[in-house]
Amino acid sequence: MKGLVLAGGHGTRLRPLTYTGNKHMLPIANQPILFYGLRHLARAGIKDVAIILGPIQEGIREGVGDGGDFGLHVEYVNQGEPKGLAHAVQCAESFLGSDPFVMYLGDNLLQSGVQPFVDRYEATHADAVVGATPVPNPQAFGVVETEGDRILSLEEKPASPKSNLALIGVYLFTPSIHPIIRELTPSQRGELEITDAIWKLWKKTGKVSVLRVSGWWKDTGHPDDLLEANELVLKGMPAQEFRNEGNIQPGAKIEGSVSIGPRTVIGPGAQVIGPSILGSDVRVGPGSRIGPYCAIGNFVSVNQAHIRRSIVMDRARIERVHLADSLVGRNAELRAKHPFNEDIVLMLGDSSKVTL
Repeated sequence: MKGLVLAGGHGTRLRPLTYTGNKHMLPIANQPILFYGLRHLARAGIKDVAIILGPIQEGIREGVGDGGDFGLHVEYVNQGEPKGLAHAVQCAESFLGSDPFVMYLGDNLLQSGVQPFVDRYEATHADAVVGATPVPNPQAFGVVETEGDRILSLEEKPASPKSNLALIGVYLFTPSIHPIIRELTPSQRGELEITDAIWKLWKKTGKVSVLRVSGWWKDTGHPDDLLEANELVLKGMPAQEFRNEGNIQPGAKIEGSVSIGPRTVIGPGAQVIGPSILGSDVRVGPGSRIGPYCAIGNFVSVNQAHIRRSIVMDRARIERVHLADSLVGRNAELRAKHPFNEDIVLMLGDSSKVTL
């Protein structure tokens, strides 16, 4: 079995904030979103993976390399102009050959990983296993309508959904999907829709299994989704992954599960509340408080500031503000001329500078 990971701008969704890199490399608990999917594939015993690159490729090859760090062998396939998920599969057909494969959208996070998809396939020998879960806004997703084990309809982002079951961004296909995709015509959006391919496969063989996923699932296409995913991952991190390799100075206070990277300094009177994670070479000055549910990148400076439930990326500087439910991009600066004690919520892009 092989893996197919889509990364690099395949759809029409907006970026979650003004981030100059690839959104699949945005950090969740200080790890790029894409890395979680790669690890899930490796844990399911999949070794050979192709990453489909769209037009936005920054950081992917550099971060993933040949896949050895994940226990994988990774190849790269350029999709070029994004023409839909089914088109991405078509671009990788020579890599996939006659093997069944798991397709994983790189901006998805799935608590249960991909092993349940492999287990369902091995139990049923279906031509496809598609994951689904109830959502409050099904019109934003591909929607499947079912009656028992029978699929009644499949639609991509319908204006009037017939159910609240959204297709999540993980699928398992056998090679029988390839001739179906070759016969597809573009949708009104101008894309080859994977939902159309699944529906045609169901009509042809009747062997498509809908897997109701257990645990949480996040499609991290918007800032609120990123923050919620960060919170969920931090909550679920095992105790052994919270390591203190920093310098906790006298008078500093650490509460709960906190990971502190090398050469990070927590100054006198500063407080870090878990679950939170701080990267390497971070400076947390006196009077600062971080957490809970914070992911602070590398080389970040926090001085006389309070931060909670936020993601702060590498080399950002935050001074004299109270920040909550926020995303702060790389090399961004947020300062107040005088102490600003009311919570503020910001989506601050890379290299932005804000003075209050």
